[in-house]
Amino acid sequence: MGVKKWGTKPYYSLDYYFKSIYGQKIYKIALNAGTTCPNRDGVIDTRGCIFCSEGGSGDFAEKINEENPDIKMQIEAGKLRIQSKITGGKYVAYFQAYTGTYAPVDYLRGIYTDALSDEDIVGISIATRPDCLSEDVLALLADLQADYPDKFIWIELGLQTIHRKTAVYIRRGYELTVFEDAVRKLRSLQIPIIVHVILGLPGESVDDMLATIEYLNTFQIFGIKLQLLHVLKNTDLAADYYDKKFDALSMDEYIDIVIRCLTHLSPDIVIHRVTGDGPRNILIAPLWSTDKKVVLNTLLKEMEDGKYYQGMNYENSGFFNVI
Repeated sequence: MGVKKWGTKPYYSLDYYFKSIYGQKIYKIALNAGTTCPNRDGVIDTRGCIFCSEGGSGDFAEKINEENPDIKMQIEAGKLRIQSKITGGKYVAYFQAYTGTYAPVDYLRGIYTDALSDEDIVGISIATRPDCLSEDVLALLADLQADYPDKFIWIELGLQTIHRKTAVYIRRGYELTVFEDAVRKLRSLQIPIIVHVILGLPGESVDDMLATIEYLNTFQIFGIKLQLLHVLKNTDLAADYYDKKFDALSMDEYIDIVIRCLTHLSPDIVIHRVTGDGPRNILIAPLWSTDKKVVLNTLLKEMEDGKYYQGMNYENSGFFNVI
């Protein structure tokens, strides 16, 4: 028994989506726009989310001049890094670090336009918080859609969990209704939404994580990023880990959870990520996650073997089709 494949993977991957739209692989250039976050500048808190690194989750973003970032220079640096391996590349400009819409609108217009005006950029993806989408920002996004009709604009929302107790613990700083309102507004503008979910948050059971997945199925989101919880140096999460308040997931546990999430997701949701990278120089746990190739290969093998599907109603889930 096997499962239906989208290209080389048994799930609807972002790579498959891009190849079906553009006929080629599309590469991502992670950018640092020099923004901050209301969870860091004192508007909500000064400590940030409990898991967030000093780099604002943008540790792999291009770093040219963070005090006065030049997006065009960052894009060119990203291209040079990738072009040593490819020819004729096309790219997504990913505003990754901190909160990508948390700045004056005139400034945001400039950095987004810098990215969209590059002929090698097929679109931009902006990581942000649901509480950082003001009416002015939404109007800007609508303007850019009209100005660049041949390119996409995606918004990535850091939800992480639907469970209030966990949200308070991780210092997310907004209620679930704020997320719902942001989704409604973005969908009214026909802006595709990608949602970030963290798997392995302290105190959450597998059923809790699956409840977050089932919740997202009701919103017709475009994509999802399933992110392994990383314990990073100089975070309050690290202090709780050292105090043995929780354990990091093992690779077997994580792969089992990911597969269960995939079998519960709506089949038209594009899977943008199934794990995640933790910078080696600041990663405390789980250390097995540093070998991403092994993690992904193990995941694919387990999915193709089908052993995790025993007793699950995957034939009728709409996602995994027996072949």
